[in-house]
Amino acid sequence: MPTILSHPAIPLAVGVGLGSKVISRPLLFAGIALSVLPDFDVIAFRLGIPYSAEFGHRGFSHSLPLAGVVALLGALALRKVNTPVRMSAWFLFLSMASHGILDAFTTGGKGIAMLWPFSEQRFFSPFQVIEVSPLSLARFLSSRGVTVLISELQWVWLPSICLALVLIAIRLARRPSPPLNPDPAASG
Repeated sequence: MPTILSHPAIPLAVGVGLGSKVISRPLLFAGIALSVLPDFDVIAFRLGIPYSAEFGHRGFSHSLPLAGVVALLGALALRKVNTPVRMSAWFLFLSMASHGILDAFTTGGKGIAMLWPFSEQRFFSPFQVIEVSPLSLARFLSSRGVTVLISELQWVWLPSICLALVLIAIRLARRPSPPLNPDPAASG
């Protein structure tokens, strides 16, 4: 899995790229929270639930259907954030769904239960390029952690920054431009 430091890259890129008039600050913070929420399933290890079980790590909490339900509930709860419910729901869905999608690109683990509850099958991307993060803090604070962070910079943060820049460019290009030759008589 990418680290908890990199899962917010997708909602940050989209939120910054679309701007605060489209993605309000409270909605952006909710998206960031949903982007890391699926990894709370590590509690399953403490409860004795096996990794490969449907309620184990990278199981139900990483599924697209669950992301859809949580996004809809979140959008309804955030109705007063000056973003239409439909846009909020899509943004929150993208934020939470991006977690499992990024995890599918990692070099380790047992795959992602993307279609739970319709299927318990676990999936990986055909391209596993993101170095999987160790689950222990001690291993993360070693040279292995540095390798993971470099991998995340290359495969998560750099593409996310590019996405944000493209969205900003599109937003600026769509902004109405001021008239080139203002009427001198109107200025008084």
